[in-house]
Amino acid sequence: MVETSARFEELRIPLPDPVHGLRDVSAVLGTPRWWPTGARIGVVLAHDTRGNYQDPLLVHLHEQLTERRCLTLRFNFPFAEAGKTRADPVHVLRRAYRAAVAALGRDPSAAPAHLFIGGIGIGARAAADVAAARLRVDGLLFLGFPLHPPNRPEQAQADELYRAVSPMLFVQGTRDRSCDLEALQRVLTRVGAPTALHVCREADHQLRVLKKSGRSEEEIRAEVLGVVEAWIQKVVAA
Repeated sequence: MVETSARFEELRIPLPDPVHGLRDVSAVLGTPRWWPTGARIGVVLAHDTRGNYQDPLLVHLHEQLTERRCLTLRFNFPFAEAGKTRADPVHVLRRAYRAAVAALGRDPSAAPAHLFIGGIGIGARAAADVAAARLRVDGLLFLGFPLHPPNRPEQAQADELYRAVSPMLFVQGTRDRSCDLEALQRVLTRVGAPTALHVCREADHQLRVLKKSGRSEEEIRAEVLGVVEAWIQKVVAA
């Protein structure tokens, strides 16, 4: 069921330690109508290295999941807030992600009963790292998971995936040079937690398509939203 009067609020998320001279980062909290009734599902989403929390796919997922009764947050990593193009070290990304999760539950009486975290590219890997460090989450949403350096599937890095215990959804493009599908499938056979994989035809690492593919960005966004929403509902109902 789609809501019609969700509320979106600009936030500043305090960082545990100053980074790039910053003490906080930008975020948007989406609160569905009548929250916290219903299933009380919370979703935190993070962006990739190229971009920020205004990434069009991230914004679409954030807004549409909120309209579908999820308490949803998207936020900037410190490097993006500072206008830098090089991602922060892993420990900085981890602390920023944890701060975002804490902001989602800032009101204990309205905190989500089910928590899903994830993102695009490095945002997906940061979510995996946070979950592997034993943050309790109900599920992990990976959009364009960066399994290896571009065109180097033999250098797959999946330690976070092996240590995580929550169900995982991978949404990957067939043109993703940072996640060879055969390499990913080999990795998933060794992951202990439940996994699901959806492949977006003609999409790249950031789930974008070329005009000559015959597919549109709107089509991809609708596809990704449908897959993510259905998977969340399946996990919550299990």
